[in-house]
Amino acid sequence: MNLKTTIITLCAICMLLLDAGAASAQSGAEDYRDDFLGQFTYSTDRIYALAEAMPEENYSWSPDGVAMPVAQVYMHIARYNFLLPQMVLGVEIPNDIDTGDSMEEITDKEEVLRLLERSINHVKESIPNVSAEELEGTVAIYGQTVTGVGGLFQLETHMSEHIGQSIAYARMLGITPPWSQ
Repeated sequence: MNLKTTIITLCAICMLLLDAGAASAQSGAEDYRDDFLGQFTYSTDRIYALAEAMPEENYSWSPDGVAMPVAQVYMHIARYNFLLPQMVLGVEIPNDIDTGDSMEEITDKEEVLRLLERSINHVKESIPNVSAEELEGTVAIYGQTVTGVGGLFQLETHMSEHIGQSIAYARMLGITPPWSQ
């Protein structure tokens, strides 16, 4: 093999390795997206089941009159499910959804369940369409710079925090979470 052929061969190998590295990075982001959606589904199945199990008369209950009442917890989750993907990944919020502070003032159980479910479906339907580049890109929110993946971590962490809060509320009211029965 002459020098020219060797150089061309080495360049071709380098190009293949670079391409494989890029594909691997994309695969990692895509794998994370799938992992996130699996965990998000697990968490949202629980919060929705708990919201359904909670009697409507308890939707205005707060453990101390200062902490968020039951309905506000669920609406806070719904609001965040619409807002965070938009803030971090540029996912459009549906035009007919008002994510202003008044969203957290909705207390009617039927409306709370409808909006909670809609927010859950919004995330589940939007995240598969987010590119690896968007997941790896950065954005400044809440005074810090995060990647799209970091934003999804925040979304799941937020959900888990309020599942714990909702379980505590339910147990204080004598309601056993459906998955524990």
